[in-house]
Amino acid sequence: MKTNKYVENLQSKTAVELKEELVAAKKELFNLRFQNATNQLDNTSRIKEVRRNIARIQTVITEKSRLA
Repeated sequence: MKTNKYVENLQSKTAVELKEELVAAKKELFNLRFQNATNQLDNTSRIKEVRRNIARIQTVITEKSRLA
């Protein structure tokens, strides 16, 4: 249920907002990887979650570009 609402939220955004969200998610992933490499990350499952969110954002961007 949680992911469905997240995807619906993404689909309601414009292309510019999606690209901003993608950049923010990639920065977060970089920071999580850095923390993991230095053994400062407690919740390692967050990396997987962020990677999947990036894929979801990219999928919505692709769908919107095909419709336009």
